[in-house]
Amino acid sequence: MAREDFSKGCSTVEARRTQSEPCYAPAPRSSRLCGFLAVRFGLRLCSAAVNQVALLSVAGWLAFISTLPAAAAVTPATPAAPSDAERLAREVADRGWILFAARTRQNDYDLFLSRPDGSSLLNITQTPQSDEYGGRFSADGRRVLFRRQKRGENINHDLWGAMGMLVIANTDGSNPVPHGNDGDYPWASWSPDGRQIACLYKKQGCIRIVDLQTKTTIKELPRQGIFQQMFWSPDGTRLCGTANINGQNWNVVSMDLSTGAWTLLTRNLNCTADWFQHDAQRVIYSHRTPGLATGYGWTMLMQATADGRNRSLIYGERGKHVYYGGTSPDDQYVIFSFPESDGGTDALMAIMRLADAPIIVPDDYRELKALYPNAKNGPVFRLNQAGFEPHWTYTEIGVK
Repeated sequence: MAREDFSKGCSTVEARRTQSEPCYAPAPRSSRLCGFLAVRFGLRLCSAAVNQVALLSVAGWLAFISTLPAAAAVTPATPAAPSDAERLAREVADRGWILFAARTRQNDYDLFLSRPDGSSLLNITQTPQSDEYGGRFSADGRRVLFRRQKRGENINHDLWGAMGMLVIANTDGSNPVPHGNDGDYPWASWSPDGRQIACLYKKQGCIRIVDLQTKTTIKELPRQGIFQQMFWSPDGTRLCGTANINGQNWNVVSMDLSTGAWTLLTRNLNCTADWFQHDAQRVIYSHRTPGLATGYGWTMLMQATADGRNRSLIYGERGKHVYYGGTSPDDQYVIFSFPESDGGTDALMAIMRLADAPIIVPDDYRELKALYPNAKNGPVFRLNQAGFEPHWTYTEIGVK
């Protein structure tokens, strides 16, 4: 490259720059020296002194520098320590995938996959004329089942499992196969081996176990008061669901599939039950106590043993209703949502460690803390993403 003449402050090449761009001309030697002394030693010299120093020999330079004070140690800026919630987000970031329904920019509901920290978000249905919701991974994480209905029809928090048609697809949303018509296979729930589904027929008063390949009913049981939100236990021996039974409304029961015998797990105003994914002896559900903090009360997340003997708090927050709770495949984490209204479907998601339960926020939620005095206040990782009925798998499913 040819040399340019800097005698006039900038080269002829630089002069061709537009007026909006800066012109980078080298500073005179004395100016550069002044800047070096100021930065390196914190020394400010008048221009005359700088000009004299600039004329020194190498030996003179060394002698001059030896008289200067030592430079102050430069301490690199310490990055802010991550919060407990940020650490939790990093902890779960690569632990599989979550599946959930959410409203799109076109105002329909689609099914989405994301990492548990909310990254790698992927719409797997993309059907502007339909709404999809209620997605559930099969136990092996290779397939999902969900409901699909015409766009614009209300998605009811209590009735969604009996609405629309059943669809089963690959986990990435490919090869979606409708099963029956609208209303068929209500509240369909995977068997542990993925070969059968359990369906709740409220009007007929029964539960049917259906073979997915042949579409034949293998077994039929009385529904024992179960009327919604029914799921199959991970060991294949029981079902759980929301039930009105023996004059006690809105409770959670478990049912033995071999005998049809039921066990009451809760007491008054409970719903959205699901099994722990790893421990078939525990159920997670939502509960509300009227009069606690407010006349209506705030819905909290609870757990119960399948024999009905023990119940305890997982998470409660004043000012929010907590629904759609579920566990990670190893039961180390809990994911749940905060609907904008009690029973709503637009609900921001959050994750906590089960080992940190019970958690109560804020700190001055005195009414609930009186019942659980040893409760913690976190950590809780709040995703910046709404999700209706989230479900979690550790299976890697080949999407990025």
